[in-house]
Amino acid sequence: MSAGTGGANYGLRDEIREFWSERAETFDQFPGHEIFTEQERRAWHALFERHLGEAGGRSALDLASGTGVVSHLLDDLGFDVTGLDWSEAMLERAASKAASRGRRITFRLGDAERILETDGSIDVVVTRHLVWTLVDPKIAFSEWLRVLKPGGTLLVIDGDFVSQGPLERLIARLERLVQRRGGAPGPALPGDLAERHRSILSRVHFKDGARADEVARMLTEAGFADVVIDRRLGPIHRAQARAMPLVKGLARQIQHRYAIRAAKPGG
Repeated sequence: MSAGTGGANYGLRDEIREFWSERAETFDQFPGHEIFTEQERRAWHALFERHLGEAGGRSALDLASGTGVVSHLLDDLGFDVTGLDWSEAMLERAASKAASRGRRITFRLGDAERILETDGSIDVVVTRHLVWTLVDPKIAFSEWLRVLKPGGTLLVIDGDFVSQGPLERLIARLERLVQRRGGAPGPALPGDLAERHRSILSRVHFKDGARADEVARMLTEAGFADVVIDRRLGPIHRAQARAMPLVKGLARQIQHRYAIRAAKPGG
């Protein structure tokens, strides 16, 4: 669906929902979305254990859960997981995947910027690759703080998928050269979806890139405490690179990607 298709009330947030709904069918085919190796699974588990501690049956809310990849990782560790997404197509695939694996994860429809959970009801909130898509991060961060229990933990995994350093630009040129010479590019978005992705990205809050320092600053302003930036995601990225064409794998390992842990005061 293109901008304006839904009439006068159809806006950017609707475009974002429709875009991800159309991505649902092939979402898990892309390295960096689904988990392809046990090496990557262990690396994700290590990241969560480092920042969230032992699960102990605590409640975890996976925001913009998509097909449930992060929800499954949290379930592996013993969290009581709810996945929230506003794409019905994503939720259908998530529910089907959980059922096929015998998981007891709750998936439900909802907006990560306007959560319906009651105040102080969640132990842990986790997001992966959500922040860069937010239309109004100030509202979203306030909502995430509100639903956490005092002393609860937020873990954001995200990155700057817009700006590129000199080495990234060199790798991008190399990738284009490989493709022109018939090299295998790996999974890619069809042209129309790629164009819509660029259009959406140009209009979200972090259109110039969601840099870690800026996200951390905004979380502090929203009321979070003990905000810590963790850039030690190398084990995850190296594992993902093994499932990617060489050039894409190199790019994955040098991009500005990070985890941010923050706490709700009290508890």
